[in-house]
Amino acid sequence: MKQGCRFGTHRVLSPLGTLPQPAQKLDNTMQIYDNEMLISVSTLNVDSASYTQIRQACGGDAEKMKHMILSIVEERGKLQNPVTGSGGMLIGKVKAIGDNFHNNTKVKVGDKIATLVSLSLTPLKISSIKYLSPDSDQVDVEAEAILFESGLFAVLPEDIPEKLALAVLDVAGAPAQVDRLVTEGDMVCIIGGGGKSGVLCCYQAMKNVGKYGKVIVVEYSPENARRIIDMHLATDVIVADATNVMDVYHKVMAITGGRGTDVTINNVNVPSTEMTSILITKGQGCVYFFSMATSFTKAALGAEGVGKDINLIVGNGYAKGHAELTLNIIRESKEIRTLFEKMYVK
Repeated sequence: MKQGCRFGTHRVLSPLGTLPQPAQKLDNTMQIYDNEMLISVSTLNVDSASYTQIRQACGGDAEKMKHMILSIVEERGKLQNPVTGSGGMLIGKVKAIGDNFHNNTKVKVGDKIATLVSLSLTPLKISSIKYLSPDSDQVDVEAEAILFESGLFAVLPEDIPEKLALAVLDVAGAPAQVDRLVTEGDMVCIIGGGGKSGVLCCYQAMKNVGKYGKVIVVEYSPENARRIIDMHLATDVIVADATNVMDVYHKVMAITGGRGTDVTINNVNVPSTEMTSILITKGQGCVYFFSMATSFTKAALGAEGVGKDINLIVGNGYAKGHAELTLNIIRESKEIRTLFEKMYVK
């Protein structure tokens, strides 16, 4: 076997000298190097911001969406949306393991795994798309992928269906960061709280704030807002468009008595919600941008422009222990498990 770099730089075709994620094109030949794992892929979980952009660009036409996904992978050697820059993750079976693939997670050929690194840096070759629905960001494929030695993954648990595990592991970094950031008595706002990552964040936030804190959800969809109310996953729910900054600002201020939130979590999959997140957060507070639709420029310069001294955290999808924490939410909450099974387990 050929020797490879721990971080996958040997797969970068252009521009040379960079890492796989920012690279424009990767070598996606499926003959593994000595420090790689070969995966037989069954399902891709496309990042929400990316899937929304693909669906909109294709007018919701499933065949056009298939063609667009195949074209991206053909051009880049990986599934990295050229508009959003994001990817997603996958599940599949381990097909081969290089002799020098040294990873802290024990794994063997035949194990079913979920990758915990983005498809935007994962060499991927798709033979065919077996099933795609415009309403679901999970795409069934016949494909192969490469995981580098530095790549994170989880062996799929036996007590949770594969596609349910894939769905929640795709956003595991969000509730894990909520667990780190939110403390007892905090006022928390979760923008886009009715979606997949939002529901998990709401559960963890409610758990952390205790009886003296508040969890405020801002949700565009009345249906998703009703879901949060019915499941008792927030103390207050606002139905509003998060791109309408002042409307959301006034509504949140009314709930918080004008003080703003201690922590704001942004989970939306559309652009231009940065200033809403910033404006509703109190001075010295914290905004966690989990959304891949976030513009760093808008957030950084916008906070400066309104004189807000707050901590802005970019949504790193990895946090130590994030996979187990998120899977445990599914184990603890029968309501969330039932909801996600309806959405993802066919």
